[in-house]
Amino acid sequence: MRKTFGSGSSWEQTLGYSRAVQVDNTLYISATAATGDDGIVGDGFYTQTRFILEKLGAVLAEAGFAYEDVVQSKLYLTDISKWEDAGRAHGEVFGEIRPTLSLVHVLPFLDPKMLVEIELVAQKSAS
Repeated sequence: MRKTFGSGSSWEQTLGYSRAVQVDNTLYISATAATGDDGIVGDGFYTQTRFILEKLGAVLAEAGFAYEDVVQSKLYLTDISKWEDAGRAHGEVFGEIRPTLSLVHVLPFLDPKMLVEIELVAQKSAS
C-alpha cells in the first residue's frame, strides 16, 4: 500500500514531491522548515526546531502515526555551532522515544531566514 499526504504547498507540484509518503506501516516525511502562513516562524534554532516538530506532529497524526512511532530523525542546520539549541528542542519531544538521529551541517536554504529543516521516518509495529 502506498499513500501520499500533501501540505498544499505549490512547491510540491512544482518539484514533484509529497509532504509525506506512507508505504505499508512506514511513513517517510520530507524535510520540513519552520514555514507558517506569514513566512518563517522564529528567528533562532530552538524556536524553529520546536515549531517544525509541532508541525511534524500534525503530519504524523494525519497519517495515523504519533511521535512514539518515529524511528529516524534528521536535523539539517545552517550553523552547526547551534546544535545544542536545536538538540534541546528535539530532546524535549524525543527524549524518551530516542529515535536514531543525524545532525547535518548544510549551506543556507533557499530562504536565508530558514535555519533548520527536519525529516522523519516513522514505523508502526506490525499487528
